Amino acid sequence: MKLNLRRLEKSDYNTLCKWWDAWGMESMPQELLPENGTGGIIVLNEEEPVCAGFVYTTNSKIAWISWIVSSKTYNKKNRKEAINLLLTSLVNMCKSTGIKLIYGINNSNRFLTKKFIDIGFIKTKDKMTELIKLI
Repeated sequence: MKLNLRRLEKSDYNTLCKWWDAWGMESMPQELLPENGTGGIIVLNEEEPVCAGFVYTTNSKIAWISWIVSSKTYNKKNRKEAINLLLTSLVNMCKSTGIKLIYGINNSNRFLTKKFIDIGFIKTKDKMTELIKLI
């Protein structure tokens, strides 16, 4: 297995939508993703896409990592390694731009939560409520 990284391209959006669908998740509209779907990283094994994620930046030293998704059909053991590389790379991407605090969020996926914790994230209190408003 030879994992490679690259910035997301607009053409990757269809692949990500297929992955979200395979996991039973709703696809995020491309216009709501950072940089119209290019503000993140995709991990490939050779040329095969494995997983991807996004970084939202703010007008402060805070960033938000989200919409982590992977190929459900890719080898489970190797997928875990690819996701670890993805998260580490997204953190490094933030560090390189001077970010001081990274907010990570996922859809209660215990595996993904553990991966975040493994690379130094701190889990906040379980009684926290997230609120959003679509306009």
